Formats: sequence, C-alpha cells, structure tokens
Amino acid sequence: MTISQTRHDWSFDEITSLLDQPFNDLLFRAQSVHRAYFEPNRVQVSTLLSIKTGACPEDCGYCSQSAKHDTDLEQERLLPLEEVLEAARTARDQGATRFCMGAAWRNPTDRNLDRVVEMVEGVSNLGLETCVTLGMLTDRQTRRLAEAGLDYYNHNLDTSPEFYDRIITTRTYQDRLETLAHIRRAGIRLCSGGILGLGESRRDRASMLRQLANLPTHPESVPINLLVKIEGTPLFGTDDLDPFEFVRTIAVARILMPRSYVRLSAGRSDMSDELQALCFLAGANSMFYGERLLTTPNAESVGDARLFERLGLTFETIDAGEKTEPGSCSRQAV
Repeated sequence: MTISQTRHDWSFDEITSLLDQPFNDLLFRAQSVHRAYFEPNRVQVSTLLSIKTGACPEDCGYCSQSAKHDTDLEQERLLPLEEVLEAARTARDQGATRFCMGAAWRNPTDRNLDRVVEMVEGVSNLGLETCVTLGMLTDRQTRRLAEAGLDYYNHNLDTSPEFYDRIITTRTYQDRLETLAHIRRAGIRLCSGGILGLGESRRDRASMLRQLANLPTHPESVPINLLVKIEGTPLFGTDDLDPFEFVRTIAVARILMPRSYVRLSAGRSDMSDELQALCFLAGANSMFYGERLLTTPNAESVGDARLFERLGLTFETIDAGEKTEPGSCSRQAV
C-alpha cells in the first residue's frame, strides 16, 4: 500500500470514497500513514484556559458563551496575568507541552490584545508552546502576536461551507478563511478543525475535511470536536453522532493531512475508553488534558493517565525553549 503524500488537491469524491471504506480497511490505512510520520504511541498534550468568558456577540449554535443564548453562564472579565501564568505552571507540571488561551470575542480590541501579548510572552517564558483563540484578527493584530512569539492560533472552520449558515449567521465562512490567511501571512502556525455531531451529514464532514486539506499549507494541528450539548443553546437535544462516524472522520483527517497533529478535543468526557482507543488507532495523536476546557467539562486527568497506561501510550515532551515540529518522525510504515 502506498503511504499518503502531502497533497492539497483532494477531490470531494476521493474524500467521500475514503469515508465509505470498510471500517477495518480505513483504520489500517490511517494507522499506516500515522506510523510513517509520527511515533505511533506518543501523544501531544495541550491544556486550555478561558481567559475571558461569556457575552460573545456571535450566535454560534453550539456555544454557551454567546450573549444570544440563555445558558446561565456568568460573564467574566479578562483574567489577570498572574492567574494565567499560575494555571500555565500547573499545566506544565502535569505534562502539558502547549498552553492554549481562549477569549470570547468576535474580535479583540488593540488594548485587550496588548494584555494577551503579555500572557503569550509569560507562558512562553515557562517553556510551553503558546496558542490563543480570540476570534477574527486584522493583519496588524496578527503581526503583533507573531512579534510576541505566538506559536499557534486556533480558528476552527466548524463545519462545511454548505452547512455553515445553519449553525452561525453572525460571520461568514469567508470571514473564517480570511482570518486563517492572516495567520499564515504572519508566520504563525495554525490550529484549525471542526465540530462533529451538529446534525451535519457525512457529505458535510467530507466537505469540511476538503476545505482543511486543500489549504495551501495544512494546519499543524487539526482539532476534531464532538458536540457538547449545552442546555440553552439551539443545538441542545441534537441526535447523537454514531461513534464510528467520529472515528472515520479522525482516520480520514489523518490520511488527508499526514503531517498534522490530529487532536481529540471537546466531547472527550462523554467518550468511553474504547472509543478514545479507536481514535488513537485511527491516527489521533494530540488531546486536551485537564478537567475543563473553555466552559465545558473534560475527561479527568487521573482517568487519562490510567487509559494511557492501559494502552501503552506516552506523553510527548519538549525541552524548555524547544518547539515541536509536526510530522517530523522518520519512521516508515510497517
């Protein structure tokens, strides 16, 4: 079997054909690709902190932080620097190599961005990779973050272009693509993926993956989220996604973007150990670690450690000041 080369010209039919493959065949191909580019039993670990919670003017149908949804979430101001650094120290001591900071903004003001820059510089000085998600950015703001040494910017596409306006109406798909372009021009690594279980079809999942895989440069991190159904949001009560569909999407993401980290993100608290194990087999090699994401629960750290021990997985580590390079493993598939 030929191992996938890095491509940016995937057709919709090619991707749907992958998703339609027999489950065992798809996982075999994905695991073979994974072993060609990464150590097969090593997982990169990130920790996520909400540095500014609630009152977001966007209407994303899945999000508890939207001011348009009645979720009883209390609005919080931007956290002070020392509180953020203390959380980063704890994350580092628990094994995280990347510290991600999220703020519920449509786009940050320049004054708020100055405070985020202080956080980025402080977290970087602790020896951690840095990532932020702040909404849409201008070119000038993106350059400011690059000058501060930001490693990653998270900006998900969420779903397919065809399904997008059923989930979000306050910004367009093109707005998201333009923010990704700003990030790339500034030389910042990209963290971009999507959310599954929104009520989308398999064709929508194929279309979203095609958008990501055909970017001029693949995202270095591709978070695959499972919808967390939050009471008060429009998507509360959406039918559960078939777990095998989730695994299939992980596997195809691995095949399409062989050098990218594929991350298990939101929804892990509702996943069984067996489902997570299948995701790792399908090529997931990154995850969020810690009991909380932005506003929703995450899998317990003790349970994660126990699962890693049972599966023979290890945390990826970096030395202070060293930055991980996606897809840098020279192993060949067996």
